[in-house]
Amino acid sequence: MEEKKIVTLRGADNSVINMEIHKDLPSVTRLAREYARNGYPDRYVVFSDGKKRRKSTGKRGTESYVEPGMYMACILRPSIFPSQAPLLAAMSATAMAIALEEHTTKQIGIGWVSGIYCDGVRIGDVSIEGKLDGFTTYEYIIITFATKLDQSSFPPRLTDMIRKVFESENTSISMIIARNVLSKFFKLYPTVKTSKRFMDTYSKKFIMRGKTVKVTTGTKKSSCKVLGVDPKNCALIVEGKHGNVEEIFSPSSVSIPRRIRPIKMRSENE
Repeated sequence: MEEKKIVTLRGADNSVINMEIHKDLPSVTRLAREYARNGYPDRYVVFSDGKKRRKSTGKRGTESYVEPGMYMACILRPSIFPSQAPLLAAMSATAMAIALEEHTTKQIGIGWVSGIYCDGVRIGDVSIEGKLDGFTTYEYIIITFATKLDQSSFPPRLTDMIRKVFESENTSISMIIARNVLSKFFKLYPTVKTSKRFMDTYSKKFIMRGKTVKVTTGTKKSSCKVLGVDPKNCALIVEGKHGNVEEIFSPSSVSIPRRIRPIKMRSENE
């Protein structure tokens, strides 16, 4: 059995973050969910350098392999309303995008609600699940950050290599990036109820504006042009073929492409 290793980090507000480190896991979310149900504290993080997967080998059945990357699930016990969960997803994606930008020269973008793109190719996402305690509060929320980290897009920086040598021989580059994601996340976390600060950044990194997506309404599918995202509730704003504008709230009703042609990011002055 793999020996459990836990490191203690400090958040931007000087809070304690406990990170449980694994070499690889089938699902960091599943383990974090088990921990959350068993009462593990706020800001307990499950991290893995790789995701165990299985692939078909034809007549011989299946075999397992490990997909390298950054896989991290964070348990939160927040005082937010269910209506604010989409904003938490947008804030998490913003933090992840900002952190990844520091480790690559390629363009990092965000799709709706929280897909992460590198030069127009989807490489990861942020997902959120939670358990309500009553009707208006959460017993817990689990935020999962997951992304592939191939060396051609995310080559080790000199500063990362120096940290890897001096911190611990077991410190991986993906763990260094994960810590950076957590740092950016907990810096933004107090602003989730006043979203303007991170939604401005989210909007600048949103790469689906002007693109065409398939929207499903009941049994009907239609092509719509993406106009943007509502900064107050994270709804996707689309325009139909007849010029009608509507807001989409359910990601499952929109076919999000895995490849989106990169666009020029909006500058801070736009």
